[in-house]
Amino acid sequence: MALLQNATKTADGVQVNGFLLSPIIDKCEGCDRVLEFEGENFCASYPNPASKWNDGRCNFATHVKVEVAAASKVNPLKASKRAAKGR
Repeated sequence: MALLQNATKTADGVQVNGFLLSPIIDKCEGCDRVLEFEGENFCASYPNPASKWNDGRCNFATHVKVEVAAASKVNPLKASKRAAKGR
């Protein structure tokens, strides 16, 4: 809890070193970056978590798994020729 050591609670959130941290939203629940301060949860990485979710997904979210597209098919004949050339 060293991050929120000098924090003061305000009506808008928590003031820490000149930054105002807003409370997390429901999509942030389960993230490893969530810190609790005086009964409310705040993000340790971003001061306004709601704006990080505007484009679909927060890039700091540790609890959301990224779907990786299937690997493209490799032609076995071309792969064997590349391996023979030493590439």
